[in-house]
Order: sequence, then C-alpha cells, then structure tokens
Amino acid sequence: MKRHSFIAMSAVFFAAQITLVNAQTKSEEKLNPIVQNFVNEANNNSQLEDMAFELLDGIGPRLVGTPEMLKSNEWSADKLKSWGIDANLQQFGTWKGWQRGTTHVDMVYPRTKSLSATQLAWSPATKKAVEAEVVVLPKVSSKAEFDKWLPSAKGKIVLMAQYQKIGRSDEQIKEFATPELYDKLKADKDKARKDFADYIKNIGYDNSTLPEALEKAGAAGIAISNWTGIHSTNRIFGAKTKSIPMFDIELEDYGMLYRMAEKGAKPRIKVDAQSKVLPEAKSFNTIGMIKGSEKPNEYVILSAHLDSWDGAQGATDNGTGTLTMLETMRILKKYYPNPKRTIVVGLWGSEEQGLNGSRGFVADNPEIIKGTQAVFNQDNGTGRVVDISGQGFKDSYAYIGKWLDAVPKKVKDHIKTNFPGMPGGGGSDHASFVAAGVPGFSLSSLNWGYFGYTWHTTKDTYDKIVFDELKNNVILTATLAYMASEDPEFTSREKRVMPNNEKGETVKWPELREPRRSSKDY
Repeated sequence: MKRHSFIAMSAVFFAAQITLVNAQTKSEEKLNPIVQNFVNEANNNSQLEDMAFELLDGIGPRLVGTPEMLKSNEWSADKLKSWGIDANLQQFGTWKGWQRGTTHVDMVYPRTKSLSATQLAWSPATKKAVEAEVVVLPKVSSKAEFDKWLPSAKGKIVLMAQYQKIGRSDEQIKEFATPELYDKLKADKDKARKDFADYIKNIGYDNSTLPEALEKAGAAGIAISNWTGIHSTNRIFGAKTKSIPMFDIELEDYGMLYRMAEKGAKPRIKVDAQSKVLPEAKSFNTIGMIKGSEKPNEYVILSAHLDSWDGAQGATDNGTGTLTMLETMRILKKYYPNPKRTIVVGLWGSEEQGLNGSRGFVADNPEIIKGTQAVFNQDNGTGRVVDISGQGFKDSYAYIGKWLDAVPKKVKDHIKTNFPGMPGGGGSDHASFVAAGVPGFSLSSLNWGYFGYTWHTTKDTYDKIVFDELKNNVILTATLAYMASEDPEFTSREKRVMPNNEKGETVKWPELREPRRSSKDY
C-alpha cells in the first residue's frame, strides 16, 4: 500500500513538474535570434572582469598626458585587434606630460602621525622632502589686508580649503539627529560654506589665483581637502602651482592640522611628493571599426571616454563605460560580423578637460559625422541604464522606440524615456555629436552613489563595479547598435522647436565647439 502510494505521488509530482516547465517555456520571451545570442554571450561568457582587472588594476588611472593614458590607448586597440576588429589610435592634440609618483605626508610636530594625502594631478614634485610649519588663511576681510599678510606665508605650508567642523554626512545627521538638531546643524554647515565663499571673494582671489599668489609669496606648499560629504572620500583634480607641491589631505587629518594651527600649536609636516614632468605627450582616441556590408559609409558609433582623473582607478568614471563598449564590440564581432552599416567604437581621450577627444573626432572626421546614424554614449557609473532622452531630435521617438522594442524585457523595463527631450550641453561625449546635429544619445545609468562617492574621488576603484549591471548594459548597447545598423531608414536629424527659458528667450541649440588641442593656458 505504501509502495503504491509512493508511486502514485511520484507520478503526480512528475506531471506537475512537466506542466510547470511547459508553462515557463510558453512564458519565455521570444527574442530575435541574434539578440538572443547577445544575451547568452553577455551572461555566460563575459570578459568584463578580466578586462577590468587589466585596465584598472594593471594600468590604473588614465590622466591625459601620462604614460598610463598612452598605455590604455594601446591596450584597448590591441584588445579590439585580438577580436579581429580594425583599430588604430587617432591623434587629436597634445598635453603636458606628467607621471604620478609616491606621496608621503607626515606630521612631525607636536607629535608624529602619518597623514592620508594625495598629490594633485600635474603637481610639481618636492625633489627632496620638505618640512615646514602649517598655517591657515588669515582672518581678514579685504584684499589689502590679505596682501599685507601674504609675505608671512613664505616657507610655510598653507591650508587653503574650508575647515569642516562636522565630518559626518548629511544623510547620517538626518538619520540620527532630532529634527531640531538636524535643522541647526544643517544651518551651521550652510552658513560655514557661505562664509568661506564670501571670504575668498572678499580677499580678491579664486581657486586658481589664490594658489598662484601663495606660490609667488614663497609658500613651501599648499594643502587642500576637497571633501565630498561622504566619509573618507575626497575629490582629486589638478594642481594650480608651477614649482611647489599642491596636495589633498583627507578630512580627518586636515581638520586636525587646521585646529592645531588655529590654536597656536604650530604643527609641522614633512612632505615627500614624487612625480615626473615629462615631455609634451600626444593625445589619442582609440578607434575601432567593423565595416558595413551594405552601407559602409553610414555609421553607428559606440562612445565612452577612456581617460580619467587619477585620484583612484577611474573605475566608474569611466572604466565602466569603456568596458561596456569594448565588450559590446567583442560580442557584435562574434555574432553580427557583417553589419549593414559600419559600427565604430570611439574611446575618447581628455574628456575630463572638456570633451576634447570626442570634439576632436567630430572636427577631424566630417565624412563619418555626415553619415552617422546614431551615437550611443555611456559615462556615469556602474548602474544599469535607466534613462534615455531624445536629446532634442524631433523624430527620436520613432526610431529609438522601434530599436528598444527588440531589447529584452528585463533590460528594457528599467528604462525611462523622454522624447524629444533637450539637447545635452556638454556633460559627456554625446554632447559633442549633438552639437554637430548628430543623433547622440546618453545611456544614463542608475548612479549607485556615483556623484557623491566615486565621481573623481579617491574611492573610484574596481570593487565599486557591479558586473551584473554592466552585463545588462552590454545587452542593451549591442541590441541598439544592431537595430540601428539594420534599420532601413537613415535617422532624421530634424531638431525640435526649442522652448523659452525663464526670461522668455528661446533656448539655443548647443554650439559646436572646437577641442582644446593642447594644455597651453589650461
């Protein structure tokens, strides 16, 4: 009896399993076979992690003008060639040559402590370690008073940034403070920010001219703390000095030095900042092409900037965009080797200094620009793409909507669209094409704390990448490129009627701008 019951129950269970499998099969989304290949390859044979290791851990940050930038150009071109894709480096200018070295900053008086500090990009080296007293900016209210103080900065290391009394993020304050305390602390922080801005304005300088004045006065070095508001996270940009070191100290150590100097403890620090000034370096874009079989003089462009600031590894700005476009090209070459239109990948240099690489490409390749069907650009972090705007092109809904129809539902359902949208004015490389009247679209992603945590900061490292999100973006980009290539129609470039601004004036389409082709006067 038990044996018969077991057999009967097993039969029922097996039948239920068959029914479930059949139901799942029927509910599976029917994709274009080529798109299905994209999905399978992206999920089951991803090269993203290996490439991320090679680019981010191996080469590291990619500041324009550095040997690392050139190495990343060569690496990306070699990677494309290894997949059978034609690739070359296209020069668009030159930049001052420089290479980062080690930075050691230690407090040596009134006690000993190693400090968390980073030399700013293009900062002069110390040659040999410099030891000096640390001072803060004087409490004065006019340029005349400040200029009178300036000679006393000679031989000192000057703390030039705003002092942060509270080193906790706004989110944490909001989470734990009472409503009354939150309002008070927020008001205190807002007032301190305004007071410092007013102070800099009153003494007659700005973030560029003040370092110059301090250097001219004989300061031994300049320290800042460009805190993001997130714990232990600072932004690293370029130095504004020519002969003395300029470096960033993390919030906690900077605040300690500031309080000591302000209260007369006369702290002294020892700075050993090694870097190399190198000859003028050529600036390149990495360009790869899969030649079109039917319309070789029409183009679909995959766009991402390869360069970065160099406070960390440039992982989410814009290693993730670079990896997405490289992986997309690999998969397209494997499963769509004979596209109707030519598919181009552009990995741009010197985006961080004003979209120089992509602007150079637009200026130097008029025939490609004339025949460009669409540009897909990715540049804002590791997250899945959640927003696509029509960038002000009147008929963008028709073709973007049609191309998105082929995208897998689990990818497409996250995306919000905005048509016709407004043209991008310069935030990333798609804007270089939009200004030229070319349909260029930003594949804007979920930020995963991008703007506060990783954008240009000391924390933009490999471990911040969420590779499952990147796989999602590869599938999307490959599908859009495939559909744009296959589309029998050439995209309309008709622009929307531009709205009026708050002054009642008609908003103008972004102006086509020339790239900065050298670092002169930068």
